[in-house]
Amino acid sequence: MTDTFENTRELAVPVSPVATIAIAELLGTSLWFSANSAAADLRHAWNLSVADIGMLTNAVQLGFILATLFFALSGLADRYAPSKIFVVSALFGAVFNACFAWVSTGIASGALFRFLVGICLAGIYPIGMKLIVTWAPERTGSALAYLVAMLILGTALPHALRMVGANWPWQYIISSSSILALVGALLIYWLGDGPHLVMREAVHGNSTKGVLNAFRSRNFRSAVLGYFGHMWELYAFWTIVPLLLARTSLSAKLPGTTVSGLAFAIIAAGAFGAALGGRLSHRIGSAEIAAISLALSGLCCLSFGLGWRTLPASAALALLLLWGLTVPADSPQFSALIARSCPAHLVGAALAIQISIGFAITMLSISITTGLFDRWGANVVWILLPGPILGLIGFYPKWGKEGVRTS
Repeated sequence: MTDTFENTRELAVPVSPVATIAIAELLGTSLWFSANSAAADLRHAWNLSVADIGMLTNAVQLGFILATLFFALSGLADRYAPSKIFVVSALFGAVFNACFAWVSTGIASGALFRFLVGICLAGIYPIGMKLIVTWAPERTGSALAYLVAMLILGTALPHALRMVGANWPWQYIISSSSILALVGALLIYWLGDGPHLVMREAVHGNSTKGVLNAFRSRNFRSAVLGYFGHMWELYAFWTIVPLLLARTSLSAKLPGTTVSGLAFAIIAAGAFGAALGGRLSHRIGSAEIAAISLALSGLCCLSFGLGWRTLPASAALALLLLWGLTVPADSPQFSALIARSCPAHLVGAALAIQISIGFAITMLSISITTGLFDRWGANVVWILLPGPILGLIGFYPKWGKEGVRTS
C-alpha cells in the first residue's frame, strides 16, 4: 500500500524528478538571503551597520552549520527518508522566515529567527543533494550542477523580488520567500524518494568515526580542500555584491539599472555557470571543471581588486558578471567528486559534514569582509583572493596529477 501511494505521488508531478527537486530547491533556498535583499530597509528601520547585516547572514550560516553537523555525526541524513526531512525543514523554514519579518524588532530577535532559518536550510540544501542521488545516481555531476544552479537562483531571487516590489514594505519582500518555500515543500511531498535510496540501518559503534575516516582517502581529501577554498570566496562575495555596487556607484553610472537588479543579475549568472559546468563535466571531467572555475573566479577577484577604481562602468559590470558566473560553478563538481569517493551508505553524512565545515569557513570570511567594508570599501575583495589560490593548491592532487575523466 505504501509503495502504491509513493508511486502515485511520483506520477502526480508533471515534470522529471530531477527538475522537480531542482525547482523545489530554488523555492526553498530563497529563504537564505531573504534578509539581505532588504538590507537597506533594515539598516534604516533598526539602525544597523554593514557589520550587523553580516551578523544576520552569519546567524543563518551558524544555524546551517550546526544542523548539518548534527545530520552528519548522528547519521540522521542517511537513516530517514530525505523527502520527509526536506518537507518538514521547508515548512518550518517558511514559518521562521515569516517570524523574522513580522515578529522580530531588532538585531537580537532578528538574528535568532535567522539562526532558526539556517537550521531548516540544512534539511533543504544537502538533503536535496541526497534526493538527487536517489533519483539519478548515474549522472551525479550534471544533476547536482542543476541543483546548485537552482540554489544560486534561490539566493538571487530575493533581490529580484526587491526589484519588482521596489515600493513594498520590506516585510512583504521577506514573506514572499516563505510562500515560495511552502510551494517547494509541496513539490517534494508529492514526488517522494527515488528508487535508488539506500537507507542506513541502526549504527553499531561510532558513526562519527565512519564518516571522518573518509578523510583518509586522497580523492575525498583533495576535493574537500578545494571546496573549502571555494567556500571562503563564494558566500562572502554574494554578501558584498550589493555593497560593492553601491560603493562603486555602478547603478548610478548605468542608466536604467538599480542595485537590486544588478545584484540579481550578478548572482543569478552563477546558475548558468553551474549548469554549463555540469554539461561540460561529461566531456572533460568534474575535477577539470572545478579547477578551471576556481582559477577563473580567482582571476576575476584579482582583476576587480586591481581595476575597480579605473575601469569604465560597463567593464566593471562585465567583470562582476563573469565573477558571478564562475564563482559557484565548481561547487556541484566538488560535491559530485566527494559523493563518488565514499561508500553509498555514507553519502548523506559525507555531504553534510563537507558542507558544515565549508559554511563555518564562510562565517569567517563574511565577518571579515563586512566588518572591514566601511573602512576598506571595495578593496575588501582582496580578502577573498586566498580562497581560490589555497583551494587550487589543496585540490592539486586530484586535478594536477591524475589527468583522468571523473564524470
